Amino acid sequence: MTSTEADVKKKRDLLTLTDFTADEIQQLLQLALDLKQQKQEGKLKKVLDQKNLAMIFDHPSTRTRVSFEVGMNLLGGNAINLNRNELQLGRGESIEDTGKTLSRYVDGVLIRTAKHQTVEALAKACSIPVINGLTDLYHPCQALADLVTIKEKKEKLKGIKLAYVGDGNNVLHSLLHAAAFVGMEMRVATPKGFEPLAEVWKEAEAISKETGASLSLTQDPVAAVKNADVIYTDVWTSMGQEDEKANREKIFQQYQVNHQLFQHAHEHAIFMHCLPAYRGFEVTEDVMDGPRSVVFDQAENRLHAQNAVLVTLLR
Repeated sequence: MTSTEADVKKKRDLLTLTDFTADEIQQLLQLALDLKQQKQEGKLKKVLDQKNLAMIFDHPSTRTRVSFEVGMNLLGGNAINLNRNELQLGRGESIEDTGKTLSRYVDGVLIRTAKHQTVEALAKACSIPVINGLTDLYHPCQALADLVTIKEKKEKLKGIKLAYVGDGNNVLHSLLHAAAFVGMEMRVATPKGFEPLAEVWKEAEAISKETGASLSLTQDPVAAVKNADVIYTDVWTSMGQEDEKANREKIFQQYQVNHQLFQHAHEHAIFMHCLPAYRGFEVTEDVMDGPRSVVFDQAENRLHAQNAVLVTLLR
């Protein structure tokens, strides 16, 4: 095999958006939009014929599971839904041995699990692409769908003012990377002690220096939302934090996205949420179901963004 052939066959993973360059992110977004149009016109090709994707779910899933399974089917491939209790993982087999075994059977692995280190260990052991379907640190597939949605609704990405109000969690981490890669002005408002990880912020700042993006962090949701084109929020209590729920609800009360907060945004601002949403907590029902909410378009775009990832990594 020549070095050129080896490079072509070299596996790629999507553990975090930083596994790709700014140009590659733009290519993924355009491919997602192209695949969406092809699907709408009934022209989507079975480019993943005879390809198989193993899907490991340690956490409950609606959008991730259904969109990946449907996506593989639409592209001519097959998705195998698994959970830890159905695998020898549940009886103590290592993630490394699981990865080496799956590499002999399937063409890629999607995993949704608690610790990001688990996904990193799996990717290191696998000779096939590994896709992060959510960990405690990152949710890159969601961020790609978010960019697709904003580009559809605002017809551009560079210079868009994106306000994130809420918890400094995995969704925010990937959204920071995403905004930095495409040159957005992103303002983040979190309560004190709930900021995004410093290392992730530094990564996003480094990317921003190359793309012209702008990032700012505040504890004032009104300052973050002022004249924003997009307002984004997520649950106050993520999976695995259930014991903190009551305390978090008290701390985050001033960070609810409601009609009053929305008044400070641009008159044509849109509302985004990665779902599931808890009406009456991080967002009020009138905003969630209002005319400027695009949350279900956003959910649909998980399918198209992930189809772009599947085509890029598995074909």
